[in-house]
Amino acid sequence: MTFDVTIPVLNEEASLAENVGILHDFLKSNFPSTNQWRIIIADNGSQDLTPVIGKQLQESLTNVSYLQVNKRGVGLALKASWQQSSADIVGYMDLDLATDLSHFLSAYEAIAKSDADLVYGTRLHPQSAVIGRSLKREIASRGFNWLLKTYLGVHFSDGMCGFKFLKRDIFDELLTLGANNDGWFFSTELLIIAEWRQKKLYELPVKWTDDASSSAVKILPLAKRYIKSMQAIKRKKNQIKL
Repeated sequence: MTFDVTIPVLNEEASLAENVGILHDFLKSNFPSTNQWRIIIADNGSQDLTPVIGKQLQESLTNVSYLQVNKRGVGLALKASWQQSSADIVGYMDLDLATDLSHFLSAYEAIAKSDADLVYGTRLHPQSAVIGRSLKREIASRGFNWLLKTYLGVHFSDGMCGFKFLKRDIFDELLTLGANNDGWFFSTELLIIAEWRQKKLYELPVKWTDDASSSAVKILPLAKRYIKSMQAIKRKKNQIKL
């Protein structure tokens, strides 16, 4: 099966070339066929040298494409990338490669060989290994996922981990049913709607190493946006569920 790995980026000039190179080497080693995969750098509004570096990577590395999305929003970047994709599998991981790359092989096999519809990484499974995460972020993550379960009645363990892959042929259905948030909540919407529609979800415990720069994310404003998004999708629940 063919697949596209999307890397959403915003002002990532410092680490873009190095980390895309690491991912490229990993995929090239494990999937030698150049016709099987692509890396999509989905740039959602960078104002530093990210566009220049992204275009250079597109020219210098086989199977790397640079996609410019002029408006900010991770959800916008992912939707733009996946809507133009013709691969069998689409998905994304964070540029910091916080999720160990070895897990990609398990994610691919779950879809290609076990017929999962959507694979999501989880940091909250007993078999997961989380390294270097602050107590504040751990509490916030667990609180958010608890709220998802109690307020929306879902059962997946981690809605926020930046490591998700799905069959391309169910993406349009999830999008039509309401997975259309333009921000970070988009990837959580995918899980919510997929579960409500009784898709086959595959939970993948991961080794996850915290990126110190992510501590700059302001938890309270993000939480307010998430809660507002949760309220919006709950209003659609009866129309979405089978």
